[in-house]
Amino acid sequence: MARWPKPPEGSWTEHYPELGTEPVSYEDSISPELYDLEREAIFKRGWLNVGRVELLPKNGSYFTKEIHIAKTSVIVLRDRSGQVRAFHNICRHRGNKLVWNDFPNEETSGTCRQFTCKYHAWRYDLDGSLNFVQQEGEFFNLDKNDYGLVPVHCDVWQGFIFINLAKEPEQQLSDFLGPMITSIEGYPFDKMTERWYYRSEIKANWKLYMDAFQEFYHAPILHARQSPAKFANSAQQAGFEAPHYRIDGPHRLVSTAGIRAWELEQDLRKPIEEITRSGLFGPWDIPDLGIEKMPAGINPAGCDPWGLDSFQLFPNFTILIWGQGWYLTYHYWPTAYNSHIFEGTLYFMPAKTPRERVAHELTALSFKEFGLQDANTLEATQTMMESRVVDRFPLGDQEVLCRHLHKETADWIEKYRRERAGA
Repeated sequence: MARWPKPPEGSWTEHYPELGTEPVSYEDSISPELYDLEREAIFKRGWLNVGRVELLPKNGSYFTKEIHIAKTSVIVLRDRSGQVRAFHNICRHRGNKLVWNDFPNEETSGTCRQFTCKYHAWRYDLDGSLNFVQQEGEFFNLDKNDYGLVPVHCDVWQGFIFINLAKEPEQQLSDFLGPMITSIEGYPFDKMTERWYYRSEIKANWKLYMDAFQEFYHAPILHARQSPAKFANSAQQAGFEAPHYRIDGPHRLVSTAGIRAWELEQDLRKPIEEITRSGLFGPWDIPDLGIEKMPAGINPAGCDPWGLDSFQLFPNFTILIWGQGWYLTYHYWPTAYNSHIFEGTLYFMPAKTPRERVAHELTALSFKEFGLQDANTLEATQTMMESRVVDRFPLGDQEVLCRHLHKETADWIEKYRRERAGA
């Protein structure tokens, strides 16, 4: 028997009166001026996740990250002592991008002992120090100690690498994450090392795409074809309501109940799901995660069966932990007021058999289709929002997290404006 907790009295939005209930403006998703303010107020101040430590498997490993909205590129590396560091990807001599391959705007990765600039062969150690200058004697009073790579604040939480582009972060990473996020410490992220990755440029504002994954009100409609017709028709008639929403500081959480696909009637399952014992919600066979119990922050509503927890970390990072024993992450990297790079990464316990491998692959392919449906819809949304024919939009109770994201963005911008005016 499924056990779904009763929601608390009143609507979710009413639990956060500072959000209000009036229709909201989406000017922040269509304004070039507000996009420029987001650069300074948010992306040059907040903690940004750039990947996981598994991308740096040994000392000397590195990868680059293009952060278009901040107009910079960052090198993330593991130094000779094993410490994870980050530096701006710029040579101190003439400003050339230091680490790149054939195309300067493409990200790259690898392993090295030092970084050598392609322009004039200045060389930098893994700790960022400048250790070689071509024809050094021709320079005037040059002290190599003054020309190391420009460091970027870097910290690691549960294997997730975060950077902060501010000269001095306003908060340490642990304080920025807050208790809702840190309450999932202990989940075996480090054991889920089988990785599937998607990347696409979306012609829509980054916040519009984040909104799509902050509510499931749209799921029975937009994603109806992801399920057999009989199941989809029933879902559309019943609608969907998540049993738990939570806001903590700048971050958000939606937690949902799930289904046990293998317990559904056969005509409610796709044939391929029968063959692979897998589907959109993940493999049917839950792996041994190697932990006695879930961290306290997982499945806060106590759903049985439990579907997923979607933790939205401000500004542009999401961790989705699935009840079927896997997780995925979303990144939304703004490239303009009306475009962004979307990255989706799925993580599983390493497959031990061909069946497990195929089960993971079907989940990854199902997710790709799921994401394409959202992307296509949001590009259509962007085009009509820019018409400004409508300037206020009503949000339902299940869209409380969407309301919060746009208010949080406005609050960070307003704070930046006040500080700049008082400077």
